[in-house]
Amino acid sequence: MSEVKVEESIMSYLSQSETDAGPKDLNVVAILHNFWEQKQTGPLSGSASGSEGSGGNAAGQVESLLLYESAPSPGPPYVCYVTLPGGSCFGNYKVCDTQAEARRDAARVALMNSLVNELPCRRISPQFITQSLQQAARDSAVCLEDACDSSTSIGTYSLLLNSYIGRTMLEFQEMMTIFQLLHWNGTLKALRERQCSRQSVIAYYSQRGLDEYMRSSMALDWLGREQRSPGILGMELQVAQRELVLARRRGIELRFNKEKTEILSLALSQAYIHHTPEIFKEVPARTYNQEQLPLHTLYSQDTDDEITPKFSPSPTLHKNTMQTDFCGFK
Repeated sequence: MSEVKVEESIMSYLSQSETDAGPKDLNVVAILHNFWEQKQTGPLSGSASGSEGSGGNAAGQVESLLLYESAPSPGPPYVCYVTLPGGSCFGNYKVCDTQAEARRDAARVALMNSLVNELPCRRISPQFITQSLQQAARDSAVCLEDACDSSTSIGTYSLLLNSYIGRTMLEFQEMMTIFQLLHWNGTLKALRERQCSRQSVIAYYSQRGLDEYMRSSMALDWLGREQRSPGILGMELQVAQRELVLARRRGIELRFNKEKTEILSLALSQAYIHHTPEIFKEVPARTYNQEQLPLHTLYSQDTDDEITPKFSPSPTLHKNTMQTDFCGFK
C-alpha cells in the first residue's frame, strides 16, 4: 500500500465518530500513551491497538509521559489539550459534552498526527528542503540563490532545514515554534538591533528550548506594553483566543497558539494585580462564547492549508512556518 493510501486509511479510521461501530471500543488515551512509550524505549512493534480493558496498567503512567489539560469551563462544550513529549500540542476537534469525551477526542487527534508523522514522507529530506525553499522564495519575493548565504533570511531558513534532515516535520515544527514566539514577542527584533548574529541566536535558543523563564520574560514584555498602551493586552488576548479556537477545530498542531494565549493570560493576571480592575472592565477573563464559533467559518478562511479531511495531519507545517517571515529573521 502506498504512503498516501496508508495516510488516508489512518485518517479515515481515526476521524470516525464514536457512534460508529469500529473505533468506539478503542481506548485512544491508552493507545496514544503506548505509542509514545514505545517510541521512548525503542522501535514501534506492530500497529498501535488496544481496547478499554487494555489501558488499565497504562492509565497510571499517562500523565508522566503526556500532559492533558482541560480548559476551565462552567459547562459544555468542554475543551482538552494534550501535549506530546517533544512539545507538540493538539486539542479536541469535536464539540464535546463531557470532559472525558474531550480528552478522548484530543487523544484521537494527537494519535492520528503521531502516526502520520511516522511516515517516510513526513521526514525532512533534501527534496523537501528544495521544495520548501522554492516556495519560500516565491511567497516572500526573495532570490532563491540567497539560500546559500546564511546571513540572509532564506539562508537562515535553509540552515535550519538542513540541520533537521532525517527528522520529522513535527520535530522541526517544535523547534520553529520557539522562534515563532520570539518573533511574535519582538525578541528577535531586539536581538537584531543589538547586532546579535542569526547563527548565535539559533544556536542559543535551539539548545535552550522553551521554559518557564522564557514565558515569564515574554509576559513581562507584554505587561510593559500594557502599561504604555492600556487595553492592548485584552485585545491581543482575544485575538489569540480566537486563533486558538479556529486552529483546534482544524485539528492542527496548536503549541504556538496555545503558548501565546497562556503568555498573554499571565501578563493580564499581573496587570490586574498592579492596576485597578476598572481599566479592564471590557476585557473578559475567559471568552467562553468563542467556543460557539460556527463550524462553517472554518471553511471560508483564506489559507493554503488543506482542511479536508477534518483532521489535518499537519502535512503543510512548513507553510505555516514560512508565513511568519522565516520566524522574523529578516
